[in-house]
Amino acid sequence: MRNNMKLAFIFDMDGVLTDNMRLHADSWVELFRDFGLEGLDAERYLVETAGMKGVDVLRYFLDPKISEPEAQRLTELKDFLYRVMSRDLIKPMPGLYEFLNSAEQHEISLGIGTGAGPRNIDYVLDILNLTDTFQAIVNPFQVLHGKPQPDIFLRAAELLDVHPSRCIVFEDALPGVEAARKAGMKCVAVTTTNSADAFSSFENIVKIIDDFTQISADELRQLFHEKQPLTLL
Repeated sequence: MRNNMKLAFIFDMDGVLTDNMRLHADSWVELFRDFGLEGLDAERYLVETAGMKGVDVLRYFLDPKISEPEAQRLTELKDFLYRVMSRDLIKPMPGLYEFLNSAEQHEISLGIGTGAGPRNIDYVLDILNLTDTFQAIVNPFQVLHGKPQPDIFLRAAELLDVHPSRCIVFEDALPGVEAARKAGMKCVAVTTTNSADAFSSFENIVKIIDDFTQISADELRQLFHEKQPLTLL
Protein backbone atom coordinates (compact mmCIF):
# COMPACT_ATOMS: atom_id res chain seq x y z
CA MET A 1 0.00 0.00 0.00
CA ARG A 2 1.38 3.38 -0.99
CA ASN A 3 2.36 5.92 1.64
CA ASN A 4 -0.06 8.84 1.19
CA MET A 5 2.28 11.27 2.97
CA LYS A 6 5.45 10.70 0.96
CA LEU A 7 6.52 12.99 -1.87
CA ALA A 8 8.56 12.11 -4.93
CA PHE A 9 10.45 13.95 -7.63
CA ILE A 10 10.67 11.96 -10.87
CA PHE A 11 13.19 13.21 -13.42
CA ASP A 12 13.42 12.66 -17.10
CA MET A 13 17.14 12.21 -17.73
CA ASP A 14 18.19 13.64 -21.10
CA GLY A 15 17.57 17.37 -21.24
CA VAL A 16 16.85 17.55 -17.51
CA LEU A 17 19.77 16.17 -15.52
CA THR A 18 22.06 17.25 -18.35
CA ASP A 19 21.54 19.49 -21.37
CA ASN A 20 22.25 16.85 -24.01
CA MET A 21 19.15 16.63 -26.19
CA ARG A 22 20.86 18.41 -29.08
CA LEU A 23 23.45 15.61 -29.09
CA HIS A 24 20.69 13.01 -29.33
CA ALA A 25 19.08 14.98 -32.14
CA ASP A 26 22.34 15.22 -34.07
CA SER A 27 22.95 11.47 -33.76
CA TRP A 28 19.44 10.70 -35.08
CA VAL A 29 20.01 13.07 -38.00
CA GLU A 30 23.28 11.31 -38.86
CA LEU A 31 21.55 7.94 -38.78
CA PHE A 32 18.61 9.04 -40.92
CA ARG A 33 20.90 10.54 -43.56
CA ASP A 34 21.96 6.99 -44.37
CA PHE A 35 18.33 6.34 -45.32
CA GLY A 36 18.04 9.42 -47.51
CA LEU A 37 16.13 11.58 -45.03
CA GLU A 38 18.07 14.74 -45.75
CA GLY A 39 15.10 16.94 -44.81
CA LEU A 40 15.15 15.89 -41.18
CA ASP A 41 16.97 18.39 -39.00
CA ALA A 42 17.65 18.46 -35.29
CA GLU A 43 14.94 21.03 -34.59
CA ARG A 44 12.22 18.85 -36.09
CA TYR A 45 13.33 15.88 -33.99
CA LEU A 46 13.38 17.98 -30.82
CA VAL A 47 9.92 19.46 -31.38
CA GLU A 48 8.11 16.37 -32.66
CA THR A 49 9.64 13.32 -30.99
CA ALA A 50 12.05 14.29 -28.18
CA GLY A 51 11.53 12.02 -25.21
CA MET A 52 9.99 9.18 -27.19
CA LYS A 53 11.63 5.75 -27.20
CA GLY A 54 13.74 4.76 -30.18
CA VAL A 55 11.26 2.43 -31.86
CA ASP A 56 8.61 5.17 -31.81
CA VAL A 57 11.04 7.71 -33.30
CA LEU A 58 11.89 5.27 -36.09
CA ARG A 59 8.22 4.52 -36.78
CA TYR A 60 7.43 8.23 -36.83
CA PHE A 61 10.16 9.29 -39.25
CA LEU A 62 11.31 6.19 -41.10
CA ASP A 63 8.84 3.31 -41.34
CA PRO A 64 5.57 2.85 -39.41
CA LYS A 65 5.89 -0.91 -39.89
CA ILE A 66 9.53 -1.36 -38.87
CA SER A 67 10.05 -4.57 -36.92
CA GLU A 68 11.10 -4.58 -33.29
CA PRO A 69 14.44 -6.33 -34.01
CA GLU A 70 15.34 -3.86 -36.77
CA ALA A 71 14.26 -0.91 -34.63
CA GLN A 72 16.42 -2.22 -31.79
CA ARG A 73 19.42 -2.59 -34.12
CA LEU A 74 19.09 0.95 -35.46
CA THR A 75 18.49 2.43 -32.02
CA GLU A 76 21.66 0.77 -30.73
CA LEU A 77 23.58 2.21 -33.69
CA LYS A 78 22.18 5.67 -33.00
CA ASP A 79 23.07 5.33 -29.31
CA PHE A 80 26.63 4.36 -30.22
CA LEU A 81 26.90 7.51 -32.35
CA TYR A 82 25.52 9.54 -29.44
CA ARG A 83 28.03 8.16 -26.94
CA VAL A 84 30.94 8.81 -29.30
CA MET A 85 29.77 12.39 -29.88
CA SER A 86 28.96 13.24 -26.27
CA ARG A 87 31.69 11.73 -24.09
CA ASP A 88 33.34 15.06 -23.25
CA LEU A 89 30.14 17.14 -23.38
CA ILE A 90 27.91 15.62 -20.67
CA LYS A 91 27.73 18.10 -17.78
CA PRO A 92 25.25 18.44 -14.90
CA MET A 93 22.59 21.10 -15.21
CA PRO A 94 23.46 24.19 -13.14
CA GLY A 95 22.20 23.80 -9.59
CA LEU A 96 21.39 20.09 -10.02
CA TYR A 97 23.53 18.70 -7.21
CA GLU A 98 22.37 21.31 -4.71
CA PHE A 99 18.73 20.67 -5.64
CA LEU A 100 19.06 16.90 -5.25
CA ASN A 101 20.82 17.28 -1.91
CA SER A 102 18.04 19.56 -0.67
CA ALA A 103 15.38 17.09 -1.78
CA GLU A 104 17.12 14.31 0.13
CA GLN A 105 17.31 16.51 3.23
CA HIS A 106 13.53 16.97 2.99
CA GLU A 107 13.16 13.17 2.67
CA ILE A 108 11.67 13.45 -0.81
CA SER A 109 11.99 10.24 -2.82
CA LEU A 110 13.92 10.53 -6.09
CA GLY A 111 13.32 8.59 -9.29
CA ILE A 112 14.06 8.65 -13.00
CA GLY A 113 11.51 8.03 -15.75
CA THR A 114 13.26 8.22 -19.09
CA GLY A 115 12.95 7.25 -22.72
CA ALA A 116 16.64 6.31 -22.73
CA GLY A 117 17.78 2.71 -22.79
CA PRO A 118 19.72 1.03 -19.96
CA ARG A 119 23.17 1.55 -21.51
CA ASN A 120 22.60 5.27 -22.02
CA ILE A 121 21.22 5.60 -18.50
CA ASP A 122 24.31 3.97 -17.02
CA TYR A 123 26.53 6.07 -19.30
CA VAL A 124 25.04 9.42 -18.25
CA LEU A 125 24.63 8.67 -14.54
CA ASP A 126 28.21 7.41 -14.35
CA ILE A 127 29.57 10.60 -15.93
CA LEU A 128 27.41 12.74 -13.61
CA ASN A 129 28.41 10.64 -10.57
CA LEU A 130 24.73 9.98 -9.76
CA THR A 131 24.65 6.20 -9.93
CA ASP A 132 23.50 5.83 -6.30
CA THR A 133 21.20 8.86 -6.09
CA PHE A 134 17.84 7.55 -7.33
CA GLN A 135 15.70 4.96 -5.59
CA ALA A 136 13.88 3.97 -8.80
CA ILE A 137 14.90 4.14 -12.46
CA VAL A 138 12.40 3.21 -15.17
CA ASN A 139 13.22 2.93 -18.87
CA PRO A 140 10.85 2.21 -21.78
CA PHE A 141 11.79 -1.46 -21.95
CA GLN A 142 10.19 -1.99 -18.53
CA VAL A 143 6.70 -0.84 -19.54
CA LEU A 144 4.21 -1.47 -22.33
CA HIS A 145 4.02 2.08 -23.68
CA GLY A 146 6.58 4.89 -23.76
CA LYS A 147 5.88 8.61 -23.52
CA PRO A 148 3.47 10.34 -24.16
CA GLN A 149 1.63 7.50 -22.41
CA PRO A 150 1.96 7.60 -18.60
CA ASP A 151 3.35 4.09 -18.06
CA ILE A 152 6.95 5.11 -17.27
CA PHE A 153 5.99 7.66 -14.63
CA LEU A 154 3.31 5.46 -13.08
CA ARG A 155 5.80 2.62 -12.76
CA ALA A 156 8.34 4.95 -11.15
CA ALA A 157 5.73 6.10 -8.62
CA GLU A 158 4.86 2.50 -7.89
CA LEU A 159 8.49 1.58 -7.25
CA LEU A 160 8.93 4.63 -5.02
CA ASP A 161 5.71 3.74 -3.15
CA VAL A 162 4.32 7.24 -3.70
CA HIS A 163 0.84 8.11 -4.97
CA PRO A 164 0.94 9.75 -8.45
CA SER A 165 -0.83 12.84 -7.12
CA ARG A 166 2.14 13.42 -4.78
CA CYS A 167 4.77 13.20 -7.51
CA ILE A 168 6.35 16.06 -9.42
CA VAL A 169 7.89 15.26 -12.79
CA PHE A 170 10.77 17.25 -14.29
CA GLU A 171 10.57 17.27 -18.09
CA ASP A 172 12.01 19.09 -21.07
CA ALA A 173 10.01 17.37 -23.83
CA LEU A 174 6.35 17.83 -24.74
CA PRO A 175 5.59 14.07 -24.90
CA GLY A 176 7.01 13.78 -21.39
CA VAL A 177 4.87 16.61 -20.02
CA GLU A 178 1.84 14.95 -21.60
CA ALA A 179 2.82 11.63 -20.00
CA ALA A 180 2.99 13.34 -16.61
CA ARG A 181 -0.43 14.90 -17.19
CA LYS A 182 -1.94 11.53 -18.05
CA ALA A 183 -0.34 10.07 -14.92
CA GLY A 184 -2.03 12.73 -12.78
CA MET A 185 1.29 14.32 -11.83
CA LYS A 186 2.38 17.92 -11.54
CA CYS A 187 5.30 18.92 -13.73
CA VAL A 188 8.24 21.31 -13.75
CA ALA A 189 9.17 22.15 -17.33
CA VAL A 190 12.83 22.66 -18.22
CA THR A 191 13.56 24.87 -21.25
CA THR A 192 16.56 23.00 -22.65
CA THR A 193 14.59 21.55 -25.57
CA ASN A 194 11.52 23.78 -25.92
CA SER A 195 10.82 27.43 -25.21
CA ALA A 196 8.64 28.41 -22.27
CA ASP A 197 5.81 29.27 -24.67
CA ALA A 198 5.68 25.67 -25.90
CA PHE A 199 4.42 24.54 -22.49
CA SER A 200 1.57 27.05 -22.24
CA SER A 201 -1.24 24.57 -22.94
CA PHE A 202 -0.36 22.14 -20.14
CA GLU A 203 -2.38 22.71 -16.99
CA ASN A 204 -0.22 20.35 -14.90
CA ILE A 205 2.89 22.56 -15.15
CA VAL A 206 3.61 24.34 -11.88
CA LYS A 207 6.93 25.96 -12.79
CA ILE A 208 9.05 26.62 -15.88
CA ILE A 209 12.80 26.83 -15.34
CA ASP A 210 15.99 27.16 -17.34
CA ASP A 211 17.97 25.19 -14.76
CA PHE A 212 17.88 24.12 -11.11
CA THR A 213 19.25 27.40 -9.76
CA GLN A 214 15.75 28.82 -10.35
CA ILE A 215 13.86 26.49 -8.03
CA SER A 216 14.11 24.89 -4.60
CA ALA A 217 12.90 21.59 -3.23
CA ASP A 218 11.24 23.41 -0.37
CA GLU A 219 9.03 25.61 -2.57
CA LEU A 220 7.85 22.54 -4.46
CA ARG A 221 7.19 20.74 -1.20
CA GLN A 222 4.90 23.61 -0.21
CA LEU A 223 2.60 22.77 -3.14
CA PHE A 224 1.32 19.85 -1.11
CA HIS A 225 0.49 21.95 1.94
CA GLU A 226 -3.28 22.32 2.02
CA LYS A 227 -3.11 26.09 2.46
CA GLN A 228 -0.74 26.67 -0.45
CA PRO A 229 -1.87 27.62 -3.97
CA LEU A 230 -1.56 25.02 -6.69
CA THR A 231 0.84 26.87 -8.96
CA LEU A 232 4.13 28.71 -8.63
CA LEU A 233 3.96 30.32 -12.07
